Amino acid sequence: MRTLVSILFAILLSASAVGQELNCRVEINTSQLEGTNKGVFETLQNAVNEYVNTNQWTNAQFSPNEKIECTLFFTITKYDESSGAMEGSLQVQSIRPVYNSSYTTTLINFKDNKIEFSYQENEPLIHSETSMESQLTQILNFYIYLILAVDFDSFSPRGGDQFFERLEAIVHQGQSSGESGWKAFEDTKNRAAVLAAFTDPSMRKMRDLYYSYHLQGLDQMSVSPDKGRKTIDESLDILTEIYKVAPMSVGLSMFKDAKLDELVNIYSKGTAEERQHAYDVLSAIFPTEQQRLEKIRRGDQ
Repeated sequence: MRTLVSILFAILLSASAVGQELNCRVEINTSQLEGTNKGVFETLQNAVNEYVNTNQWTNAQFSPNEKIECTLFFTITKYDESSGAMEGSLQVQSIRPVYNSSYTTTLINFKDNKIEFSYQENEPLIHSETSMESQLTQILNFYIYLILAVDFDSFSPRGGDQFFERLEAIVHQGQSSGESGWKAFEDTKNRAAVLAAFTDPSMRKMRDLYYSYHLQGLDQMSVSPDKGRKTIDESLDILTEIYKVAPMSVGLSMFKDAKLDELVNIYSKGTAEERQHAYDVLSAIFPTEQQRLEKIRRGDQ
């Protein structure tokens, strides 16, 4: 009997590990609120943490050291105790290890400035693949699948296809609900715009950029820094292609916020020709970032 119980426990443990693709840190900041019941935010943080880290999001097998490191940082600026309605922002970050090094690179560093949902203390968060259970879970589903999509894209060409398909369904459900943050052309940086930045025909080359930059560029630098940096330098031309057809694409600012400081470090050891090329490409797209871009041009550390 003891042996049977041990076997069953091992099977259950193995099955539960399949769904743990993320190692996500969840924080709820309520410093801008006064005189409210803070207990509800503790249960909210616990509920979101459990929802994100224990549900099964893919069919892939992840070992503990392969989990995707990410952060969801909520800042709640408005709260109605009677209805549980909350408003604020959500900072989403994810990182990826670089092959054969202790270095990690930022994949996503994005702030959703318009988060609105309702939550009652101790309310369970229900996960569904086919329906929109709540505005909160729909927002969480969107950013979880975005994290997965971009991560998988960084390891293989268009590797995140299945997750971008899920994102399209999530955005469609959100649009049907009439809730804010999902409508096309409502906002240049809302969730519909983020999806479009990776999937619209004129902009989906952004996904190729994430692959060439990471797998063929950063991951090669431990073997051949010059070769890896050259690939990264060439991949930046994709930004120019996207800028020509969609200069206001949120995908461009997402790449900048995740990568600009990293590019300064990469080009500190680049050739004069590489530095000038990167400066010319990036300064045309991000003219307000001259201070950091000058570091690339000069090769500063």
